[in-house]
Amino acid sequence: MQRLSGLDASFLYLETNEQLMHVCALLLIDPETMPQGYDFEDLKHRLGEITSHINVFRRRLKHVPLDIDHPVWVNDEKFDIDQHVHRFGLPSPGDRDALAELCGHLAGIPLARSRAMWEIYIIEGLDDGRIGVFLKMHHASIDGISGANVLTSMCSLAPGDPPMAAEDSHLPLGMPSDWDLLFRGLLTRALTPWRMMRLLGPAYGVVADTVTRVREGTSMAAPLRAPRTSFNGTITGHRSVAFADLPLADIKAIKNSVEGVTVNDVILSLVGGSVRRYLDERGELPDTSLLAAVPVAITDAKARGANHVTALFTKLYTNISDPMERLLALSASSTHAKAHQKAIPPTALQEWAEFAAPRMFSLAGRVISGLKVVDEGPVIHNLVTSNVPGAPVPVYFMGAKIDALYPFGPIMHGAGVNITVVSTAGVMHVGLIACAEMMRHPFDLTKQFRAELDALVEQLPEAPRKRRLGGA
Repeated sequence: MQRLSGLDASFLYLETNEQLMHVCALLLIDPETMPQGYDFEDLKHRLGEITSHINVFRRRLKHVPLDIDHPVWVNDEKFDIDQHVHRFGLPSPGDRDALAELCGHLAGIPLARSRAMWEIYIIEGLDDGRIGVFLKMHHASIDGISGANVLTSMCSLAPGDPPMAAEDSHLPLGMPSDWDLLFRGLLTRALTPWRMMRLLGPAYGVVADTVTRVREGTSMAAPLRAPRTSFNGTITGHRSVAFADLPLADIKAIKNSVEGVTVNDVILSLVGGSVRRYLDERGELPDTSLLAAVPVAITDAKARGANHVTALFTKLYTNISDPMERLLALSASSTHAKAHQKAIPPTALQEWAEFAAPRMFSLAGRVISGLKVVDEGPVIHNLVTSNVPGAPVPVYFMGAKIDALYPFGPIMHGAGVNITVVSTAGVMHVGLIACAEMMRHPFDLTKQFRAELDALVEQLPEAPRKRRLGGA
C-alpha cells in the first residue's frame, strides 16, 4: 500500500459534484504517422499493455476505518481497460466548437472512486482528419509536472519506437487489512500534537518575514484583495473549455529583448492582457488589477506524495493598458513574489496539509456550495494560471504524432477560470477551462492571446522583430 500525503488527500476531501478535482488534457494526434494505421480496438489493447507497467494507472483508493487517517493506494485487482478507455465520434462537421463542447462535457463528469481514477476518451470525426485523445486523472494522483511525466512515459520519440514507460515501473502495492490501517491511523493520530508543535516555530518565522516584506513593499501580492468579476463566485459542475496555439519563438523573442524578463513573466503578461481585453470588451474591466494564483513546483527531497507543489499570488496588472508597461510591472512584481515564496519552507503546504480532516473539508465544501458564501465578501483570487514544461521535440502517442497538447486544471468556488499552458516542439499551447455558467464562450478569451502577443512583439526593437518574422 501507499499512504496519500495530506495534500494529495485534500483534493479528495475538497471534491463535490460542483468542485471537481481532476485534471485533464486534450491531445490532437495525426493517425497518418501510425505505422499500422489507426484502429480503436488495437489502440485500446496497446493502452492496456502500457498502463500495466505504470503504477499510477493500476491503483485505487482504500479508506482507513473511521476516516482517522488519509486513504491509501492499493492495487486495483479488478482492473478492466474497458472501464477506462472509451470511444466517441463527433457529429459532422466535427469542427473546433464541437470538439470543445464534448471536452467540456467530459470534464464535468466525476471520476469513479471505486476503481483506478483515470479515463481516456478517443474522439473520432474531427474535420481535419486528426484524432482527439482526452485524458482525465484525479489530482490526488498527479500534479502538473508528474502528469506531464506520465504522459511522456506513454509516448515515444519516433512512430515505430516502443513507449518510454519502464517495464518494471508497476510495483505491487499490496492489500492491507482494515485492522492494519486502523492501527497505523491511530499511531498517526497519537503523533499529531508533536508534529504540529514542530511546525509552529518555522510558521512564526514565516509570519515575521512576511510582515517585514509587506512593510518594505517586497512581498508577493496578498490574497483576499482581488476585484470581483463575472467568473468569481459559486461554480456549478458544468464546464466549458477553449484552446489556442502561440509560436514559442515569439515568446522567446520578447524574453530575450527585454532585460530581466523570463518566459514565465511573458506568459503571465499574456494571461493578464488577454483577460483585460476580454473583460473590457464586455464592459466588465475592474479599476484594480486581477490577482492570479500560480502553482509552483518544488524539488525538496522531503516532499512526499504525488503533488509536489506550493503556490504564490501575483497581480496580473490588468489595470495597465500598455502591453509592455504591463510586462515590466509584472516582471518586477514577480521578482519580489519569487523571493518571498522561496523564503517560505518549500514543504510547508505539504506539512500543514497533513492535518486536513476529511469530514471537516467535505462539510466545508458542501457549505460553500450550498450557501454560496463566495458570492459575497472578499475575493481570494480571480483565477489560477500555470506553465507546465513539455517536450522540446516532436513526440508520438501510440505512433501518432502529437500535433497539440492542451492542459486543463481544476477550478474551485470563487475562481471559475483556470488557464494552463504547455510548450511542445516550438508551440505554446493554451488550455482554458471555466464554469460554463460563468463563461459560455471561452474562445472569446483565448482568441485574445494572439492579439496580445502581437501587441507585445510590435513594441520590440527592430532586430528581434526581424528575427521573429524570419522564423528564427
